[in-house]
Amino acid sequence: MLPLLAELGLIPVDAEFVREGSENFLRIYIDKEGGVTINDCEEVSRRIDPMLDEEDFIGDPYILEVSSPGLGRKLRRPHDFEYAQGREIEVRTYRAIGGKKSFTGILTAFDDKTVTMRVGEEEMLITRSEISLIRLALDFD
Repeated sequence: MLPLLAELGLIPVDAEFVREGSENFLRIYIDKEGGVTINDCEEVSRRIDPMLDEEDFIGDPYILEVSSPGLGRKLRRPHDFEYAQGREIEVRTYRAIGGKKSFTGILTAFDDKTVTMRVGEEEMLITRSEISLIRLALDFD
């Protein structure tokens, strides 16, 4: 699958296999500079579906969905954080920090153990083990 995405100029972001109600879904999230189009998703789906059928590594029936990671893209892997560097993010923590559990600011730095963001005029360092959710902030401006 990776060579196919590279051939199409796309970046793999994530994949998940989930059960919702009585249906199984294999979701593949892709991205590219300038954003993913419906045509990109359709092309990947059309070309990858026969490959998945041939490999048959998922025994149960499922529905294949290919899409962009969306507006509220979760940050999970190093390349997600690199993508988000300098952008507005939303962080939720397991416990309150300064009386709050939800923060929005600009991602300024990250490593394996911490995330640093600018909240207003202040830099805030949060240990990654304290973070319950971190994603790009939804921006409707």
